[in-house]
Amino acid sequence: MKRIPFYIADVFAEKKYAGNQLAVFRNANELSSEEMQKIAREVNFSETTFILSDEQTNGGFDVRIFTPNEEVPFAGHPTIGTAHIIRSEILGGNADSVNLNLKVGQIPVTFSANGYSWMRQIEPTFGQQHKAAILADVLGLDTADIDERFPIEEVSTGLPFFIVPLKDLAALKKAKVNKEKYFDLIQNTVAKGILVFCPEAHEPQNDISVRVFVDYYGVPEDPATGSGNGCLAGYLAKHHYFGRENVDVRSEQGYEIGRPSLLLLKAEQRGKNINIFVGGKSVTVAHGEFI
Repeated sequence: MKRIPFYIADVFAEKKYAGNQLAVFRNANELSSEEMQKIAREVNFSETTFILSDEQTNGGFDVRIFTPNEEVPFAGHPTIGTAHIIRSEILGGNADSVNLNLKVGQIPVTFSANGYSWMRQIEPTFGQQHKAAILADVLGLDTADIDERFPIEEVSTGLPFFIVPLKDLAALKKAKVNKEKYFDLIQNTVAKGILVFCPEAHEPQNDISVRVFVDYYGVPEDPATGSGNGCLAGYLAKHHYFGRENVDVRSEQGYEIGRPSLLLLKAEQRGKNINIFVGGKSVTVAHGEFI
């Protein structure tokens, strides 16, 4: 295997050594799918991405995303972080936007003057709803911890999640997945990840707190999940969680595992359509070569 340049970025991070770690490999078109999977398992971050070429195809860069266990069609922090690397390392830091050609389709990422990157996710789809008692059992919670004013629902913007509303930060902090019950649950569901959230935050300037559990993909708890938070934004808009159909909130994640993260969520409901945008900062922390 030839030498392959790679970068490590912290995504949805306000500073270094926070957020969600991402490894980005460049000029990876000569790698087989099997080799990409082995590299992703070696790196063992939540996700690893492969930019197939420095040249664009149909106005975008071809990118593949792998968890330690398998390839996925879309994920949020790899989209934001890979766009950051493309802009800074391939395009000279001057681009206002970058398109990523992913398995789920072409995803645009735009860059604002204040350092935040924004991705527009595809239209959310809403699937099966589930009983509070079932998810409480999987999460080691009491049914009373779940806010039953709102449904537990499967939502997808390319990667499906269970969205589970909790009453407060105390319930969020004590959630702990029972792996046996978790794998029993997801045998017959489209969603494999579980996102729990509550309307309280660790930091006073933020609006909600989130935790995401994705053992199916080899990640017991994810520090920052752009795809899951995009699903959450659609859910918040659909169910008028804040008493309105449009959403503009600051979402925390990763505090319980020592990787504090910040994601900006926007959802605009227009008729039957919900436009979803997820924003955050990325910081490059390392570069090197695989040999």
